[in-house]
Parts: sequence; C-alpha cells; structure tokens
Amino acid sequence: MNNAKLKGRTRAQESSSAIERLYITMRHLFNRGFYKPMGISGETLREALLLLRPEIYGAIAEEKAEINGLQYVIDRLPIGIEECRFINLTSDEGYAKSHFKAIVPPKRRRNCYRIDAEQMNIEITRGRSDIYDILTHLTFLFIESHKICKRVLVNENGETIRDWEKLEVAVTKGKKLNQNECEIAITHAANILGRTFEEVLAVYKLFKTKENPNRFLEIIYNLGSLAINEVVKGEKRTVTFSPVLRERLGHHIHGEIWANNIKRVLKEKNLLHRPIHIISANMHSVMNSIFHYATGSKENDRMQVFETLSQPENKAIRSKVEKEALKNGLIYIEDESGTNIDVQIVDTAKIDFAKTDFTYLNKKDDEFPVLFVMDYAFGEQAYETIDEFLKPYSPNGDKHFLDVRSVSIMGKAGILEGGKGDIMIPSAHVFEGTADNYPFKNELTKNDLDGNGLQVFEGSMVTVLGTSLQNKDILKFFHDSTWNVIGLEMEGAHYQKAIQSASRIRGSISEDVKVRYAYYASDNPLETGSTLASGGLGTTGVRPTYLITQKILEQIFNS
Repeated sequence: MNNAKLKGRTRAQESSSAIERLYITMRHLFNRGFYKPMGISGETLREALLLLRPEIYGAIAEEKAEINGLQYVIDRLPIGIEECRFINLTSDEGYAKSHFKAIVPPKRRRNCYRIDAEQMNIEITRGRSDIYDILTHLTFLFIESHKICKRVLVNENGETIRDWEKLEVAVTKGKKLNQNECEIAITHAANILGRTFEEVLAVYKLFKTKENPNRFLEIIYNLGSLAINEVVKGEKRTVTFSPVLRERLGHHIHGEIWANNIKRVLKEKNLLHRPIHIISANMHSVMNSIFHYATGSKENDRMQVFETLSQPENKAIRSKVEKEALKNGLIYIEDESGTNIDVQIVDTAKIDFAKTDFTYLNKKDDEFPVLFVMDYAFGEQAYETIDEFLKPYSPNGDKHFLDVRSVSIMGKAGILEGGKGDIMIPSAHVFEGTADNYPFKNELTKNDLDGNGLQVFEGSMVTVLGTSLQNKDILKFFHDSTWNVIGLEMEGAHYQKAIQSASRIRGSISEDVKVRYAYYASDNPLETGSTLASGGLGTTGVRPTYLITQKILEQIFNS
C-alpha cells in the first residue's frame, strides 16, 4: 500500500517536472528565435511531452497513432498546416492589409496566413499562452508524423511499404473517390496508423467536409510525407519567431489598445463616471438573460427558451433579442485591437425591468450600473486585458478613475469530481508548477447554485499553462492532497492578480471590489472518454451557463 502511494506520488512529481521543463524550454526557444521541432533543439520538448503523456493526446507515447488527439489539435491549428515545413509565429505585422487570406482555426481565435506552399504564418496577439498552446500542439503533430514515417519507411533510400504507395495514389489522384475507392484507402490508412478500419472510418467522417471529403486521408499523407522528407532528404521542419513578436511580447500592446478603445466609448456615451460591473463571459448569456422576452415565447421553462436561442438554426430568433437589446441600452464593440475579445456595454438605466426576470429599485440615472461584458480571454491574456482596463483613463493627461464595483468571471473548466455540465465555485486559485496562490472571498457560494439538477463543488482551482498539458497523475495529486483542488482552468489566477494589484497596491479601484468566480465543467480529465478530445458540451452547457449568469446578474442588481 505504502509502495503504491509512493509510486503514484513519484509519477505526479515526474509530471510536474515535465510541465516545468516544457514551460522553460518554450521560453528559451522563443528567446533563441527559431528551432527545429524534430532536431536536437526540439528534443527537450518532445521528451517532456512523451514523459507527461497528457490525457488529451491519448496514445502519444504508444506506437499506434493517436487519432482523437489529432482531431483536437487540427481543430486548433490553421487548415493546411500539416503541409508546411516552415511555421512562422509573428505579431500583428500588417498581413491583414495584404492579398493573403486570413485562415482562422475552428476552435481558436487566431489569424493565420498561408504565405506559400511551404510556409504558414500564425499571428500571436493573445500573449504567451497562445505560444504555449501552439508549440504543444505542433510538438504532438510532429511526433505523430514520425510515427507514420517509422511505420511506412523501409530504408533510408526512401522506399516505402505498399500501404503507403496505395494511400499516395488515392490522395494525389485529384478527383473524388467513390465508396469503394474510399474504403480501400481507409483500409491502407488503418494499417499505417495501427488502428482498426472501424476506428479510422469513424474519424474519417469527423474530418470530412463538403469541400474536402478526403481531408483526413490528406492530413495523414501530408504529415507522413514531411516526416519522410526529414529522414530521407534532411529537409527539417522549422518553427521561427519573428523579431517584431519577440520585441513586443509581454508589453501589453494589444491589451492597452483594447482597454483604451472601450474607455473612449464609455466617455463618449457619458458612462465613464457610473458604477461599472465587469463580467467575463460569452457574447450571448447576459444579453439573452435580460432581453429574452423579445422572443415572445410563452414557455414557462426559461431554460427551454435559452436552449432554443443556443441552437445554430435559430438565427432569426436570436436576431430579435439582439435588436431589442441594441434599442434598450446595449452597445456592441467589435474588437479592432488584435486581442480577439469583443465587448458589450449595457446601460441598465435604459432597461425596462418590468419586462425582465430581474427586479431593480428605482434610482437616479447616474446610479444605475453599467455592465461591461467581455468575451473570454486566453490564459495570460486575462492579466493583460484586465490590468489595462482597471488603470485610470488618461486621454489628455487628466486621470479618470473607474468606479469598478465588481468583477465576475464565468468560464469553462476541467472538473476533477463530477461530470460535464457540473459547476465549480473556487475559493482560491493556485498557479500550476509554483506555490503561488490567490485566496479570495467569492461572492458566489455553493448554496446560490444548489438545487438546480446539477452538482456544485467548492474548493481551490488550479490555473494551468494549458489544458493540453494535463495528465491523470498530477491531477489526482492535486485532487487527493490538502490543496483540495476541484478543477483546472487557464485564466483565474491571471484575473485575480490584476484585480489585487489594482485594488490593493495601485489604488486604481476600490479595495471593496466584489469578485465572483464560477465555472461549468467542459470535461473531466480524470475520466477516460470525458476529456476535451472526446467532443464538446452541446446543449449540456446551456443550463449551467444561464444559471451562473442569472445569479451574477441578481447579485449585481441587488447589491
């Protein structure tokens, strides 16, 4: 028993050490300016990732290919990156004004540009967390590509097995495959990947698009081809960091532009002096919670209305709510700073509360709060944006201090006990890999959200470098130890660091500022089949999203 405990703890320590090495190595490579992922310079990254074996990357350390993790990664990288030898990470350097068409990955808000057949440029405007995310995914992709190479390459002269030759013919024939040809190609791909025909067929369908039904086969072929060229011809893939990116990173350039744009709008609308309540959420839940009456729905169950509004096909109904909101105090600010964080400002003095689910005591117009709703930040970007927004506004040298009364954070997180859709109420944020911790008084409590058909957990939460770097051993340690960790997310400690410095050190905002944190579970990384790679929440996320949003709004209106 004691030996088992010691062994488990040792594995957790190894995992923690691997994460630290990944973090330090990525910063070193960034400062260096370039590296070859499958060369000596990328060896530490590869070894650390293989030692860590994150849950999201499944069978990365095994000989067979990891196809679920591949889908997760491909969704977060630009289309066509598997064809590129040269990947260049840049700042916002004016490519939007060129003839290059922006490529935005389905699951990450970042602009990418295909420069030529061999090069992909990826714009980094969301801070270091964006770099960690990309480099981790690229390392996974390159490891998987060399697995393919190892299985198909016969000798150093470039001779390959029959399965590879047949896959090459299917991919390069330049016309749509019929069912027979498609299934033959999938059979060869399955042999190459070390997976069953059934497994590969299921993933083939997930990658399939109307424009490119053979996308999965092409990705496998392109990954393998680049790896073969590395081994046979010495054509190494290279990741570079542009000089402008290296110069700008960490200087809050995009965050400062973002914050000043918003403060300028607040000043123009004569809202800068009013009580402000910051809500980090999405661009629909606050608006729908207040203005859903515009749907004209007679449903008694409000959750049914919110679920209807969340369906992609109900664009016309959502449009009604948006039009009503824009007529009654909502101002939409589309991001132009490069942060990719859009904003809604709601002047509550213009809301007809009699039509809403909320009550509010009559006050003078100057006392009605302003809701400042910002879309989700990404990792360290949370510190950059909130830190800049909480600073006094000084357009002409005169300081205008903001009357920020509360900061409310609602987000998705991994849960360590419970399942998808359950709710977590943190009492502290702990930085992964350090002993840095941020305890706080959370205005939201377990009692506020209990009794709604969902499990609610209270305790500490870990702020991680990236959700793709977690494995069961380190998470079990956090959960089972006296840290009393209930979940993991990427922004909490960054938000709290900015709030504490502004309220307790700089004096930019009141020390009495209220904070509210609540997260709903997007995955349970301790459960096989429940990680982020297993798919999205679907409608499971509607109930917790709106329960948390409504409780935040109730507390704001009743404060």
